[in-house]
Amino acid sequence: QLQLVESGGGLVQPGGSLRLSCTASGFTLDNYAIGWFRQAPGKEREGVSCMRRSGTITNVADSVTGRFTISRDNAKKTVYLQMNSLKPEDTAVYYCATQWSGFCPDSPNFYNIWGQGTQVTVSS
Repeated sequence: QLQLVESGGGLVQPGGSLRLSCTASGFTLDNYAIGWFRQAPGKEREGVSCMRRSGTITNVADSVTGRFTISRDNAKKTVYLQMNSLKPEDTAVYYCATQWSGFCPDSPNFYNIWGQGTQVTVSS
């Protein structure tokens, strides 16, 4: 079956760093665009960053610009989200998702395969 699995979440202090992973199984991840999203309690799911099939990074949320970086390891079929200078407001469940066109729509409604999410908690 086609699956995405997120990992790397956990508890971190403000100002700390965390690296999330999104690993594909059942398909070749680099054939698709991959978006990172997050959802905090009581809030709507929002886009964090996205990598097109070409490798171009786009759709970077204003709130994470300069702090979060997306990257990809094709051999490992894994996309990463490096999160630095973490803030309490970054606390959320983080998801990765594919987009079959290879491009990155603004709305999460247009993404196809979703992982189960990984919890990130930023607290002192």
